[in-house]
Amino acid sequence: MSSGQPPKPLARDRGQDREPTLTIAQVAERTGLSHDTLRYYEKAGLIERVGRTTGNQRRYQAADLAWLEFLLRLRETGMSIADMQRFAALRAAGNVTVADRLAMLREHRAELADRIRALRRSAAVLDNKINHYEQLLLDEIDHEHDHEQPGSDEPT
Repeated sequence: MSSGQPPKPLARDRGQDREPTLTIAQVAERTGLSHDTLRYYEKAGLIERVGRTTGNQRRYQAADLAWLEFLLRLRETGMSIADMQRFAALRAAGNVTVADRLAMLREHRAELADRIRALRRSAAVLDNKINHYEQLLLDEIDHEHDHEQPGSDEPT
């Protein structure tokens, strides 16, 4: 998921006609999240309790993976864990919270747009400084060439 590659097909449970599932190791590999982080997300209420096998092993479904991908985007865009928990709780409450979730996402998007503008301003300042130093180096090279003796490879 975070690797930019398309997700691999989910493995089907043996001999059963259920939705394909993934182990915690497979989800960790696909998302780049550690096993501990996945467990923390569940304990923190960011993801709903994951289904379990009869041996109590976590089995993630496609919907779990899609939700984790969305959480990663929220995290990547700077949403706090507390706000992610609030959003997850609203989501778990169902469609009656759609307006609240929309408001949260709009607010987060506006904050993200502000940060993007600030980053662009900072990038422009860095670009100017890089150009300044590149010009200093070019001026230094030109100055060295001005002081060379004709026919000599060594500067004077």
